[in-house]
Amino acid sequence: METFGLEKLGIINPSAVYRNLAPAKLVEKALERGEGVLSDTGALVVETGKYTGRSPDDKFIVDVPAVHDEIAWGKVNVPIEREKFEAIEAKMVAYLQGREIFIFDGMAGADPACTKKFRIVNELASQNLFIRDLLIRPTEEELANFGEADYTVIVAPGFKCIPEVDGVNSEAAIMIDYEKKKVLIAGSQYAGEIKKSVFSVMNYEMPKLGVLPMHCSANMDPETRETAVFFGLSGTGKTTLSADPARKLIGDDEHGWSETGIFNFEGGCYAKCIDLDPENEPDIYGAIKFGSLVENVILDEDRHPDYSDNRITDNTRVGYPIEYINNAAIPGVGGIPKVVIFLTADSFGVLPPISKLSKEAAMYHFVTGFTSKVAGTERGITEPVPTFSTLFGEPFMPMDPNVYANMLGEKIEKYDTKVYLVNTGWTGGPYGTGSRMKLKYTRAMITAALNGEIEKVEYKHDDLFNLDIPQSCPGAPSEVMNPRETWADKDAYDEMAKKLAGMFSKNFADKYPNMDKAIVEAGPKG
Repeated sequence: METFGLEKLGIINPSAVYRNLAPAKLVEKALERGEGVLSDTGALVVETGKYTGRSPDDKFIVDVPAVHDEIAWGKVNVPIEREKFEAIEAKMVAYLQGREIFIFDGMAGADPACTKKFRIVNELASQNLFIRDLLIRPTEEELANFGEADYTVIVAPGFKCIPEVDGVNSEAAIMIDYEKKKVLIAGSQYAGEIKKSVFSVMNYEMPKLGVLPMHCSANMDPETRETAVFFGLSGTGKTTLSADPARKLIGDDEHGWSETGIFNFEGGCYAKCIDLDPENEPDIYGAIKFGSLVENVILDEDRHPDYSDNRITDNTRVGYPIEYINNAAIPGVGGIPKVVIFLTADSFGVLPPISKLSKEAAMYHFVTGFTSKVAGTERGITEPVPTFSTLFGEPFMPMDPNVYANMLGEKIEKYDTKVYLVNTGWTGGPYGTGSRMKLKYTRAMITAALNGEIEKVEYKHDDLFNLDIPQSCPGAPSEVMNPRETWADKDAYDEMAKKLAGMFSKNFADKYPNMDKAIVEAGPKG
Protein backbone atom coordinates (compact mmCIF):
# COMPACT_ATOMS: atom_id res chain seq x y z
CA MET A 1 0.00 0.00 0.00
CA GLU A 2 1.31 3.42 -0.98
CA THR A 3 1.56 5.65 2.09
CA PHE A 4 2.83 8.82 0.38
CA GLY A 5 5.30 9.49 3.20
CA LEU A 6 2.81 9.32 6.09
CA GLU A 7 5.36 7.36 8.11
CA LYS A 8 7.34 10.59 8.49
CA LEU A 9 4.48 11.80 10.67
CA GLY A 10 4.46 8.56 12.65
CA ILE A 11 1.35 7.16 10.95
CA ILE A 12 2.74 3.73 10.10
CA ASN A 13 -0.27 1.40 9.82
CA PRO A 14 -3.26 3.17 8.26
CA SER A 15 -5.98 0.92 6.89
CA ALA A 16 -5.93 2.86 3.61
CA VAL A 17 -4.40 6.07 2.25
CA TYR A 18 -5.98 8.23 -0.44
CA ARG A 19 -4.13 11.19 -1.96
CA ASN A 20 -5.76 14.01 -3.94
CA LEU A 21 -8.88 12.06 -4.82
CA ALA A 22 -11.28 13.54 -7.36
CA PRO A 23 -14.45 15.13 -5.90
CA ALA A 24 -16.63 12.24 -7.08
CA LYS A 25 -14.50 9.73 -5.19
CA LEU A 26 -14.36 11.89 -2.05
CA VAL A 27 -18.14 12.30 -2.11
CA GLU A 28 -18.57 8.54 -2.54
CA LYS A 29 -16.28 7.86 0.41
CA ALA A 30 -18.05 10.45 2.58
CA LEU A 31 -21.47 8.94 1.80
CA GLU A 32 -20.17 5.41 2.33
CA ARG A 33 -18.79 6.42 5.73
CA GLY A 34 -22.00 8.21 6.78
CA GLU A 35 -20.38 11.64 6.99
CA GLY A 36 -23.21 13.43 5.19
CA VAL A 37 -25.95 13.31 2.57
CA LEU A 38 -26.51 14.84 -0.85
CA SER A 39 -28.85 17.80 -1.31
CA ASP A 40 -31.15 18.03 -4.34
CA THR A 41 -28.47 20.19 -6.03
CA GLY A 42 -25.83 17.47 -5.62
CA ALA A 43 -23.85 19.22 -2.86
CA LEU A 44 -22.53 17.18 0.07
CA VAL A 45 -24.23 18.36 3.27
CA VAL A 46 -22.71 17.62 6.69
CA GLU A 47 -23.38 18.56 10.30
CA THR A 48 -20.31 19.62 12.25
CA GLY A 49 -21.57 18.73 15.72
CA LYS A 50 -20.64 20.74 18.78
CA TYR A 51 -18.50 23.25 16.88
CA THR A 52 -20.39 25.22 14.24
CA GLY A 53 -17.84 28.03 14.02
CA ARG A 54 -14.26 28.84 14.86
CA SER A 55 -13.23 28.34 18.47
CA PRO A 56 -10.95 31.30 19.30
CA ASP A 57 -10.40 30.22 22.91
CA ASP A 58 -8.85 26.97 21.67
CA LYS A 59 -6.13 28.50 19.46
CA PHE A 60 -2.46 28.31 20.41
CA ILE A 61 0.95 29.10 18.96
CA VAL A 62 4.02 27.14 20.06
CA ASP A 63 6.29 29.55 21.92
CA VAL A 64 9.94 28.84 21.18
CA PRO A 65 12.98 31.17 20.98
CA ALA A 66 13.05 30.98 17.16
CA VAL A 67 9.67 32.73 16.82
CA HIS A 68 9.07 34.34 20.23
CA ASP A 69 10.03 37.88 19.22
CA GLU A 70 7.99 37.72 15.99
CA ILE A 71 4.62 36.98 17.57
CA ALA A 72 2.24 39.54 19.08
CA TRP A 73 1.39 37.51 22.17
CA GLY A 74 -1.85 38.26 23.98
CA LYS A 75 -5.49 37.19 24.13
CA VAL A 76 -5.49 36.27 20.43
CA ASN A 77 -2.04 34.73 20.00
CA VAL A 78 -1.82 32.49 23.06
CA PRO A 79 1.43 30.62 23.76
CA ILE A 80 1.74 26.91 24.42
CA GLU A 81 4.82 24.89 25.24
CA ARG A 82 6.40 22.64 22.61
CA GLU A 83 6.09 19.70 25.01
CA LYS A 84 2.29 20.05 25.17
CA PHE A 85 2.09 20.38 21.38
CA GLU A 86 4.17 17.25 20.86
CA ALA A 87 2.20 15.29 23.46
CA ILE A 88 -1.09 16.08 21.71
CA GLU A 89 0.49 15.34 18.33
CA ALA A 90 1.60 11.92 19.57
CA LYS A 91 -1.92 11.14 20.78
CA MET A 92 -3.46 12.32 17.49
CA VAL A 93 -1.04 10.15 15.51
CA ALA A 94 -1.89 7.16 17.72
CA TYR A 95 -5.59 7.88 17.18
CA LEU A 96 -5.11 7.84 13.39
CA GLN A 97 -3.36 4.44 13.34
CA GLY A 98 -5.48 1.80 11.60
CA ARG A 99 -7.83 4.37 10.06
CA GLU A 100 -8.44 5.53 6.53
CA ILE A 101 -6.37 8.62 5.83
CA PHE A 102 -7.17 11.28 3.23
CA ILE A 103 -4.31 13.48 2.01
CA PHE A 104 -4.58 16.64 -0.02
CA ASP A 105 -1.37 18.16 -1.32
CA GLY A 106 -2.11 21.66 -2.57
CA MET A 107 -0.93 25.24 -2.58
CA ALA A 108 -1.75 28.66 -1.17
CA GLY A 109 -0.76 31.75 -3.13
CA ALA A 110 -1.62 32.17 -6.82
CA ASP A 111 1.59 34.11 -7.49
CA PRO A 112 4.20 31.41 -8.24
CA ALA A 113 6.92 33.51 -6.60
CA CYS A 114 5.02 33.40 -3.31
CA THR A 115 3.32 29.98 -3.37
CA LYS A 116 3.50 27.81 -0.26
CA LYS A 117 2.85 24.07 -0.40
CA PHE A 118 0.54 22.50 2.17
CA ARG A 119 -0.09 18.85 3.00
CA ILE A 120 -3.48 18.39 4.68
CA VAL A 121 -3.99 15.05 6.46
CA ASN A 122 -7.66 14.30 7.21
CA GLU A 123 -9.57 11.52 8.92
CA LEU A 124 -12.77 12.68 7.16
CA ALA A 125 -13.36 12.48 3.43
CA SER A 126 -15.77 15.41 3.65
CA GLN A 127 -13.13 17.70 5.16
CA ASN A 128 -10.67 16.58 2.53
CA LEU A 129 -13.22 17.59 -0.12
CA PHE A 130 -13.53 20.98 1.59
CA ILE A 131 -9.82 21.74 1.58
CA ARG A 132 -9.56 20.50 -2.00
CA ASP A 133 -12.17 23.12 -2.86
CA LEU A 134 -10.47 25.88 -0.85
CA LEU A 135 -6.77 25.48 -1.66
CA ILE A 136 -5.18 25.87 -5.09
CA ARG A 137 -5.35 22.51 -6.80
CA PRO A 138 -2.11 21.26 -8.40
CA THR A 139 -1.94 20.05 -11.98
CA GLU A 140 -0.95 16.43 -12.55
CA GLU A 141 2.62 17.58 -13.27
CA GLU A 142 2.73 19.77 -10.15
CA LEU A 143 1.43 16.90 -8.05
CA ALA A 144 3.99 14.48 -9.49
CA ASN A 145 6.76 16.94 -8.59
CA PHE A 146 5.21 18.18 -5.34
CA GLY A 147 8.10 17.11 -3.10
CA GLU A 148 8.03 18.10 0.55
CA ALA A 149 5.28 20.40 1.79
CA ASP A 150 6.19 23.71 3.39
CA TYR A 151 3.61 23.05 6.12
CA THR A 152 1.72 19.97 7.26
CA VAL A 153 -1.78 20.22 8.78
CA ILE A 154 -3.13 17.22 10.68
CA VAL A 155 -6.91 17.30 11.20
CA ALA A 156 -8.60 14.78 13.48
CA PRO A 157 -12.00 15.99 14.74
CA GLY A 158 -12.67 12.56 16.25
CA PHE A 159 -9.74 12.97 18.64
CA LYS A 160 -10.87 14.82 21.76
CA CYS A 161 -8.39 16.54 24.03
CA ILE A 162 -8.65 16.20 27.81
CA PRO A 163 -8.10 19.76 29.07
CA GLU A 164 -6.78 18.87 32.53
CA VAL A 165 -4.32 16.39 31.00
CA ASP A 166 -3.38 18.12 27.76
CA GLY A 167 -3.10 21.66 29.10
CA VAL A 168 -5.70 23.15 26.75
CA ASN A 169 -9.12 24.69 27.33
CA SER A 170 -11.54 22.14 25.88
CA GLU A 171 -11.76 18.99 23.80
CA ALA A 172 -10.77 21.08 20.76
CA ALA A 173 -7.32 22.50 20.04
CA ILE A 174 -5.98 24.43 17.05
CA MET A 175 -2.22 24.74 17.37
CA ILE A 176 0.46 26.13 15.06
CA ASP A 177 4.17 25.39 15.37
CA TYR A 178 5.81 27.94 13.07
CA GLU A 179 9.30 26.56 13.71
CA LYS A 180 8.45 22.91 12.95
CA LYS A 181 5.93 24.04 10.29
CA LYS A 182 3.08 21.92 11.58
CA VAL A 183 -0.56 22.61 12.43
CA LEU A 184 -2.75 20.38 14.62
CA ILE A 185 -6.55 20.62 14.58
CA ALA A 186 -8.22 18.34 17.10
CA GLY A 187 -11.79 17.95 18.32
CA SER A 188 -13.57 20.28 15.87
CA GLN A 189 -15.26 19.26 12.63
CA TYR A 190 -15.86 22.89 11.58
CA ALA A 191 -13.94 23.09 8.30
CA GLY A 192 -13.23 26.81 8.67
CA GLU A 193 -10.54 25.95 11.21
CA ILE A 194 -8.47 24.39 8.41
CA LYS A 195 -8.91 27.34 6.07
CA LYS A 196 -8.08 29.94 8.71
CA SER A 197 -5.06 27.98 9.95
CA VAL A 198 -3.63 28.10 6.43
CA PHE A 199 -4.42 31.85 6.35
CA SER A 200 -2.62 32.35 9.69
CA VAL A 201 0.43 30.58 8.28
CA MET A 202 0.40 32.77 5.17
CA ASN A 203 0.08 35.87 7.36
CA TYR A 204 3.28 34.81 9.13
CA GLU A 205 5.23 33.78 6.05
CA MET A 206 4.32 36.47 3.50
CA PRO A 207 5.87 39.52 5.24
CA LYS A 208 9.20 37.68 5.10
CA LEU A 209 8.86 37.85 1.29
CA GLY A 210 7.91 41.53 1.28
CA VAL A 211 4.26 40.62 0.66
CA LEU A 212 1.41 42.26 2.61
CA PRO A 213 -1.15 39.59 3.59
CA MET A 214 -4.71 40.90 3.69
CA HIS A 215 -8.13 39.72 4.90
CA CYS A 216 -10.02 41.24 1.99
CA SER A 217 -11.82 40.61 -1.28
CA ALA A 218 -10.43 41.82 -4.61
CA ASN A 219 -11.64 42.39 -8.16
CA MET A 220 -10.31 43.88 -11.37
CA ASP A 221 -11.28 45.32 -14.72
CA PRO A 222 -11.09 42.43 -17.23
CA GLU A 223 -9.50 44.60 -19.91
CA THR A 224 -7.13 46.96 -18.09
CA ARG A 225 -6.46 44.72 -15.02
CA GLU A 226 -7.04 47.84 -12.86
CA THR A 227 -7.45 46.30 -9.42
CA ALA A 228 -9.32 47.16 -6.21
CA VAL A 229 -9.33 45.53 -2.78
CA PHE A 230 -12.15 45.59 -0.20
CA PHE A 231 -11.56 45.20 3.52
CA GLY A 232 -14.50 44.69 5.85
CA LEU A 233 -15.75 42.68 8.80
CA SER A 234 -18.90 40.56 8.69
CA GLY A 235 -22.01 42.48 7.70
CA THR A 236 -20.26 45.38 5.97
CA GLY A 237 -20.95 44.22 2.39
CA LYS A 238 -17.48 42.99 1.41
CA THR A 239 -18.73 40.03 -0.63
CA THR A 240 -21.69 41.87 -2.15
CA LEU A 241 -19.76 44.99 -3.21
CA SER A 242 -16.77 43.12 -4.65
CA ALA A 243 -19.08 40.87 -6.71
CA ASP A 244 -19.43 43.27 -9.62
CA PRO A 245 -20.63 41.67 -12.87
CA ALA A 246 -18.55 44.19 -14.84
CA ARG A 247 -15.33 43.11 -13.09
CA LYS A 248 -13.44 39.86 -12.56
CA LEU A 249 -13.46 38.47 -9.02
CA ILE A 250 -9.89 37.69 -7.95
CA GLY A 251 -11.03 36.28 -4.62
CA ASP A 252 -13.45 36.86 -1.77
CA ASP A 253 -11.37 36.59 1.40
CA GLU A 254 -7.57 36.22 1.50
CA HIS A 255 -4.94 37.96 -0.64
CA GLY A 256 -1.35 39.09 -0.83
CA TRP A 257 0.03 42.36 -2.23
CA SER A 258 3.43 41.79 -3.80
CA GLU A 259 5.73 43.92 -5.97
CA THR A 260 3.81 42.75 -9.03
CA GLY A 261 0.23 43.04 -7.77
CA ILE A 262 -2.58 41.32 -5.89
CA PHE A 263 -2.92 37.54 -5.74
CA ASN A 264 -5.44 35.22 -4.14
CA PHE A 265 -4.18 32.88 -1.43
CA GLU A 266 -6.98 30.44 -2.20
CA GLY A 267 -8.54 28.43 -4.97
CA GLY A 268 -12.05 28.53 -3.59
CA CYS A 269 -14.63 30.37 -1.50
CA TYR A 270 -16.25 29.76 1.89
CA ALA A 271 -19.54 31.63 1.93
CA LYS A 272 -22.29 32.07 4.49
CA CYS A 273 -25.59 30.42 3.59
CA ILE A 274 -27.99 31.90 6.12
CA ASP A 275 -30.95 33.49 4.32
CA LEU A 276 -29.22 32.87 0.98
CA ASP A 277 -31.37 34.20 -1.85
CA PRO A 278 -30.91 33.47 -5.57
CA GLU A 279 -31.78 37.05 -6.51
CA ASN A 280 -29.39 38.80 -4.11
CA GLU A 281 -26.53 36.27 -4.28
CA PRO A 282 -26.97 34.35 -7.55
CA ASP A 283 -23.29 33.35 -7.79
CA ILE A 284 -23.16 31.74 -4.37
CA TYR A 285 -26.59 30.15 -4.81
CA GLY A 286 -25.51 28.63 -8.13
CA ALA A 287 -22.23 27.37 -6.68
CA ILE A 288 -23.98 25.00 -4.28
CA LYS A 289 -23.81 21.94 -6.48
CA PHE A 290 -21.93 18.68 -6.83
CA GLY A 291 -18.40 19.10 -5.50
CA SER A 292 -19.36 21.72 -2.91
CA LEU A 293 -19.37 21.03 0.82
CA VAL A 294 -22.28 22.50 2.82
CA GLU A 295 -22.18 22.74 6.61
CA ASN A 296 -25.16 22.72 8.98
CA VAL A 297 -27.88 23.63 6.47
CA ILE A 298 -31.26 21.99 7.15
CA LEU A 299 -32.74 19.89 4.31
CA ASP A 300 -36.41 19.07 3.87
CA GLU A 301 -37.69 15.57 3.12
CA ASP A 302 -36.88 16.07 -0.57
CA ARG A 303 -33.32 17.14 0.33
CA HIS A 304 -34.01 20.75 -0.63
CA PRO A 305 -32.03 23.24 1.49
CA ASP A 306 -33.89 25.68 3.73
CA TYR A 307 -31.38 28.52 3.94
CA SER A 308 -33.55 30.47 6.39
CA ASP A 309 -33.53 27.66 8.96
CA ASN A 310 -31.00 28.42 11.68
CA ARG A 311 -31.88 25.58 14.02
CA ILE A 312 -28.29 24.34 14.02
CA THR A 313 -26.52 27.70 13.67
CA ASP A 314 -26.69 31.10 12.01
CA ASN A 315 -23.21 30.32 10.68
CA THR A 316 -24.30 27.91 7.94
CA ARG A 317 -21.58 27.67 5.27
CA VAL A 318 -20.63 26.36 1.85
CA GLY A 319 -17.17 25.76 0.41
CA TYR A 320 -16.71 25.54 -3.35
CA PRO A 321 -13.97 25.93 -6.00
CA ILE A 322 -13.63 29.45 -7.37
CA GLU A 323 -14.33 28.11 -10.88
CA TYR A 324 -17.94 27.76 -9.75
CA ILE A 325 -18.15 31.58 -9.95
CA ASN A 326 -18.81 32.68 -13.53
CA ASN A 327 -16.67 35.82 -13.55
CA ALA A 328 -13.77 34.50 -11.48
CA ALA A 329 -10.24 35.48 -12.49
CA ILE A 330 -8.23 32.29 -13.00
CA PRO A 331 -5.46 32.28 -11.98
CA GLY A 332 -6.36 34.65 -9.16
CA VAL A 333 -3.84 37.35 -9.96
CA GLY A 334 -4.41 41.09 -10.53
CA GLY A 335 -2.42 44.27 -10.84
CA ILE A 336 -1.19 46.80 -8.30
CA PRO A 337 -4.29 48.12 -6.49
CA LYS A 338 -5.43 51.49 -7.77
CA VAL A 339 -8.00 51.74 -4.98
CA VAL A 340 -8.34 50.32 -1.46
CA ILE A 341 -11.79 50.37 0.17
CA PHE A 342 -12.27 50.01 3.93
CA LEU A 343 -15.91 49.02 4.56
CA THR A 344 -17.63 49.72 7.86
CA ALA A 345 -21.27 49.40 8.93
CA ASP A 346 -21.63 52.27 11.40
CA SER A 347 -24.87 51.70 13.29
CA PHE A 348 -24.25 54.92 15.24
CA GLY A 349 -25.09 56.72 11.98
CA VAL A 350 -22.36 59.36 12.24
CA LEU A 351 -19.61 58.36 9.78
CA PRO A 352 -19.87 59.73 6.22
CA PRO A 353 -20.88 57.32 3.44
CA ILE A 354 -17.49 57.82 1.79
CA SER A 355 -14.36 59.71 2.78
CA LYS A 356 -10.81 59.88 1.50
CA LEU A 357 -7.92 58.80 3.72
CA SER A 358 -4.33 59.99 3.79
CA LYS A 359 -1.57 57.39 4.06
CA GLU A 360 -1.43 57.84 7.85
CA ALA A 361 -5.22 57.77 8.18
CA ALA A 362 -5.31 54.60 6.08
CA MET A 363 -2.81 52.99 8.45
CA TYR A 364 -4.93 54.15 11.43
CA HIS A 365 -8.16 52.66 10.08
CA PHE A 366 -6.35 49.53 8.90
CA VAL A 367 -5.18 48.65 12.39
CA THR A 368 -8.48 49.82 13.93
CA GLY A 369 -10.79 47.63 11.79
CA PHE A 370 -14.05 49.23 12.94
CA THR A 371 -17.65 48.18 12.46
CA SER A 372 -20.56 47.98 14.91
CA LYS A 373 -23.21 45.58 16.14
CA VAL A 374 -26.78 46.80 16.26
CA ALA A 375 -29.40 46.80 18.99
CA GLY A 376 -31.54 43.66 18.95
CA THR A 377 -29.04 41.40 17.19
CA GLU A 378 -27.80 39.93 20.45
CA ARG A 379 -29.45 39.63 23.85
CA GLY A 380 -28.52 42.55 26.08
CA ILE A 381 -27.55 44.94 23.27
CA THR A 382 -29.82 47.97 23.55
CA GLU A 383 -27.70 50.48 21.61
CA PRO A 384 -24.98 50.30 18.95
CA VAL A 385 -21.84 48.48 20.11
CA PRO A 386 -18.47 49.19 18.45
CA THR A 387 -16.41 46.27 17.19
CA PHE A 388 -12.70 46.75 16.53
CA SER A 389 -10.77 43.93 14.82
CA THR A 390 -7.12 44.72 14.17
CA LEU A 391 -6.26 44.66 10.44
CA PHE A 392 -9.85 43.55 9.70
CA GLY A 393 -8.76 40.04 10.72
CA GLU A 394 -7.23 40.08 14.21
CA PRO A 395 -7.68 36.34 14.95
CA PHE A 396 -5.42 35.39 12.04
CA MET A 397 -2.59 37.95 12.29
CA PRO A 398 0.27 36.52 14.37
CA MET A 399 2.72 39.43 14.06
CA ASP A 400 2.71 42.90 15.61
CA PRO A 401 0.13 45.15 13.88
CA ASN A 402 2.93 47.62 13.10
CA VAL A 403 4.46 45.08 10.70
CA TYR A 404 1.33 44.96 8.55
CA ALA A 405 0.44 48.66 8.95
CA ASN A 406 3.88 49.81 7.89
CA MET A 407 3.79 47.55 4.85
CA LEU A 408 0.43 49.02 3.84
CA GLY A 409 1.72 52.56 4.28
CA GLU A 410 4.81 51.85 2.17
CA LYS A 411 2.75 50.35 -0.64
CA ILE A 412 0.18 53.16 -0.63
CA GLU A 413 2.99 55.71 -0.91
CA LYS A 414 5.00 53.79 -3.49
CA TYR A 415 2.08 53.17 -5.85
CA ASP A 416 -0.01 56.27 -5.08
CA THR A 417 -2.96 54.02 -4.21
CA LYS A 418 -6.13 55.87 -3.23
CA VAL A 419 -7.80 54.77 0.01
CA TYR A 420 -11.43 55.39 0.99
CA LEU A 421 -13.47 54.66 4.09
CA VAL A 422 -16.99 53.62 3.01
CA ASN A 423 -19.83 53.46 5.54
CA THR A 424 -22.49 50.97 4.49
CA GLY A 425 -24.30 51.46 7.81
CA TRP A 426 -26.85 53.98 8.98
CA THR A 427 -27.77 57.52 7.94
CA GLY A 428 -30.27 60.00 9.36
CA GLY A 429 -29.80 58.63 12.87
CA PRO A 430 -28.55 55.51 14.65
CA TYR A 431 -29.97 52.04 14.22
CA GLY A 432 -33.63 52.19 15.23
CA THR A 433 -34.03 55.83 14.17
CA GLY A 434 -32.17 56.23 10.89
CA SER A 435 -32.08 53.93 7.89
CA ARG A 436 -29.42 51.80 6.21
CA MET A 437 -27.51 53.55 3.44
CA LYS A 438 -29.06 52.48 0.13
CA LEU A 439 -26.98 49.88 -1.68
CA LYS A 440 -27.32 51.72 -4.98
CA TYR A 441 -25.77 54.84 -3.42
CA THR A 442 -22.86 52.84 -2.00
CA ARG A 443 -22.31 51.16 -5.36
CA ALA A 444 -22.31 54.59 -7.05
CA MET A 445 -19.68 55.85 -4.59
CA ILE A 446 -17.45 52.82 -5.10
CA THR A 447 -17.80 53.15 -8.88
CA ALA A 448 -16.78 56.82 -8.60
CA ALA A 449 -13.77 55.79 -6.50
CA LEU A 450 -12.75 53.15 -9.05
CA ASN A 451 -13.08 55.39 -12.11
CA GLY A 452 -11.54 58.44 -10.43
CA GLU A 453 -14.64 60.66 -10.59
CA ILE A 454 -14.68 61.02 -6.79
CA GLU A 455 -11.30 62.78 -6.98
CA LYS A 456 -12.75 65.60 -9.11
CA VAL A 457 -15.35 66.92 -6.65
CA GLU A 458 -15.16 69.41 -3.78
CA TYR A 459 -14.09 68.06 -0.37
CA LYS A 460 -14.80 69.20 3.18
CA HIS A 461 -12.68 68.24 6.18
CA ASP A 462 -14.40 66.80 9.27
CA ASP A 463 -12.29 67.88 12.25
CA LEU A 464 -13.76 65.41 14.75
CA PHE A 465 -13.24 62.25 12.71
CA ASN A 466 -10.30 63.73 10.78
CA LEU A 467 -11.80 62.71 7.42
CA ASP A 468 -11.98 64.39 4.01
CA ILE A 469 -15.57 64.13 2.80
CA PRO A 470 -16.59 64.58 -0.87
CA GLN A 471 -19.53 66.94 -1.16
CA SER A 472 -21.04 65.23 -4.18
CA CYS A 473 -20.86 61.96 -6.07
CA PRO A 474 -22.26 60.88 -9.45
CA GLY A 475 -25.26 58.63 -8.87
CA ALA A 476 -25.82 59.61 -5.23
CA PRO A 477 -27.79 62.58 -3.82
CA SER A 478 -25.60 65.31 -2.29
CA GLU A 479 -27.76 65.43 0.86
CA VAL A 480 -26.47 62.03 2.03
CA MET A 481 -22.78 62.96 1.79
CA ASN A 482 -22.59 64.83 5.13
CA PRO A 483 -24.13 62.70 7.90
CA ARG A 484 -24.91 65.59 10.25
CA GLU A 485 -27.21 67.10 7.64
CA THR A 486 -29.25 63.87 7.48
CA TRP A 487 -30.15 64.00 11.20
CA ALA A 488 -33.28 65.89 12.23
CA ASP A 489 -31.74 66.54 15.66
CA LYS A 490 -28.31 68.11 15.04
CA ASP A 491 -27.46 68.21 18.77
CA ALA A 492 -28.14 64.48 19.02
CA TYR A 493 -25.78 63.94 16.09
CA ASP A 494 -23.03 65.97 17.77
CA GLU A 495 -23.42 63.97 20.97
CA MET A 496 -23.36 60.61 19.18
CA ALA A 497 -20.40 61.64 17.01
CA LYS A 498 -18.34 62.66 20.05
CA LYS A 499 -19.24 59.36 21.71
CA LEU A 500 -18.04 57.26 18.78
CA ALA A 501 -14.89 59.36 18.26
CA GLY A 502 -14.06 58.79 21.92
CA MET A 503 -14.48 55.02 21.44
CA PHE A 504 -12.06 55.11 18.52
CA SER A 505 -9.47 57.02 20.58
CA LYS A 506 -9.78 54.78 23.64
CA ASN A 507 -9.49 51.59 21.57
CA PHE A 508 -6.40 52.91 19.80
CA ALA A 509 -4.72 54.11 23.01
CA ASP A 510 -5.42 50.80 24.77
CA LYS A 511 -4.37 48.47 21.96
CA TYR A 512 -1.58 50.37 20.18
CA PRO A 513 0.37 52.40 22.75
CA ASN A 514 3.56 52.20 20.66
CA MET A 515 2.10 53.24 17.30
CA ASP A 516 3.84 56.05 15.41
CA LYS A 517 2.64 59.53 16.48
CA ALA A 518 1.73 60.53 12.91
CA ILE A 519 -0.67 57.57 12.69
CA VAL A 520 -2.25 58.36 16.06
CA GLU A 521 -2.82 61.96 15.01
CA ALA A 522 -4.50 60.88 11.77
CA GLY A 523 -7.41 59.32 13.65
CA PRO A 524 -10.54 60.79 15.28
CA LYS A 525 -10.04 63.51 17.90
CA GLY A 526 -12.20 61.98 20.61
